[in-house]
Amino acid sequence: MRVDWSEYLRVHANRRNLLIHLVAVPLFVVAALTLSVALMTGNPVSAITSLVFALFAMVLQGRGHRLEANPPRPFTGPGNFLRRWFTEQFVIFPVFVLSGRWIDQYRKSTSQSENPARHES
Repeated sequence: MRVDWSEYLRVHANRRNLLIHLVAVPLFVVAALTLSVALMTGNPVSAITSLVFALFAMVLQGRGHRLEANPPRPFTGPGNFLRRWFTEQFVIFPVFVLSGRWIDQYRKSTSQSENPARHES
């Protein structure tokens, strides 16, 4: 799998969105993994709790992307959503952080990278 970093950086340029992702992606990963364990062990309380946290992480990331001047490409269907979502959560974003690209992007980001349409009254 080859990542188009220019596209990824284009849609992850807002400082608040970068911070949201720094919290929400690990939250989603942990919730997805604990959901898997809960389903395998038959623990419904843990499964429901994990599902709630996973959904919360998804909502956070969606709100973060609304801050971007350049939104991500729309999903073309359920399969496209699942493939893109899980690839970003488990592969692309961890590589983004561990490679140093996250901190570089954070340092480049300014309040000017915020979506001006979100701040109009």
